[in-house]
Amino acid sequence: MIHVSDAELDELRSRLRSTRWPTPWPLGPDRDGWAAGTDPAELRRLVAHWADTYDWRAHEAAVNALPSHVADIDGTPVHYLRFDAEQPGALPIVLTHGWPSSFLELVGLARRLATPSRYGGAAEDAFTVVVPSLPGFGFSPQRPALDGTPTHELWHRLMHDHLGFARYAAHGGDLGAGITSRLAAAHPEALAGIHLLAVADPRGYDPSSVTPRERAYLDSVATWLAEEGGYQHQQRTRPVTLSYGLADSPTGLLAWIVEKYRAWSDCDGELSARFSDDFVLTQASLYWFTGTLSTSLRPYYEYDGGRAHRPERVEVPTALAVFPADLVQPPRSWAERTHHVTRYTRMPRGGHFAAHEEPELLAADLTEFFRALR
Repeated sequence: MIHVSDAELDELRSRLRSTRWPTPWPLGPDRDGWAAGTDPAELRRLVAHWADTYDWRAHEAAVNALPSHVADIDGTPVHYLRFDAEQPGALPIVLTHGWPSSFLELVGLARRLATPSRYGGAAEDAFTVVVPSLPGFGFSPQRPALDGTPTHELWHRLMHDHLGFARYAAHGGDLGAGITSRLAAAHPEALAGIHLLAVADPRGYDPSSVTPRERAYLDSVATWLAEEGGYQHQQRTRPVTLSYGLADSPTGLLAWIVEKYRAWSDCDGELSARFSDDFVLTQASLYWFTGTLSTSLRPYYEYDGGRAHRPERVEVPTALAVFPADLVQPPRSWAERTHHVTRYTRMPRGGHFAAHEEPELLAADLTEFFRALR
């Protein structure tokens, strides 16, 4: 799927080695190098590894060994991985990633779901797993028009029309959670159920109906947006301005996503506790070599512009798994305002990148939920 020329690889390394570093700030009394953004010492270490010792060729070969395919859906090429179930007649499931992620984040989870007996599970619980790349991410080019076929419709046409699955399941977190909910609202006859890591707020609700627990949740969302949501506001309102710097500087690109990996994961402030250097740099390399960091911002802009609507109600059976270090933790009653929730799980550990951080926990929850829906 990808072959980076020696010239492209040399150019990346040259850009990294010639990074024009900003004038450093003095550390505050707490001596926290992450307090105002990405820690300069950690970023310099990662940049040096990316430029001098990171083996892209080994990771390129591993990526190309994955079961990749491309489907043309309404003139939009959609890249996807397909992991066939170890058991015939298995329930198909589509897994949708978020931002700043890629299909790679879901590979470990997909393998557990497709071949559970290799991980101590039962073969009869296997799924046929499809992992598409969102338009504008990785090997899926962006949609040719802002008002083109929405992603959830691309997914249905991929699963139902192209792959021939009359009935299937779906899972998603972050951007993928919204896409999965819209998919279920639009095609309830085809969805056995959906498994989510997040839910959107209702389009409208009576403030007097909000419970104390829901009020505490809404207050936590407001606090998170005030303290952590600056990236989201920029990506929703002026993503193109941001994209010039991210497309030109691999160091800037790395700084932009590394901050999120650390802040949104269950790593207790230590990035390496959840993500190896090579995992982070392979994700960054995919964004860099495919030129998709800028196009990965489009879903935020399109959502803000009203091109992606929250469904009024999702009636298919819905599971919500809440990880303690994720961005927010909606209570069950809040999810029930918009979804037919039949399973709600508070996980003991893990964060926003649950498929990578805790694939075993996530696979077990998915398996248990869909066992009764096959």
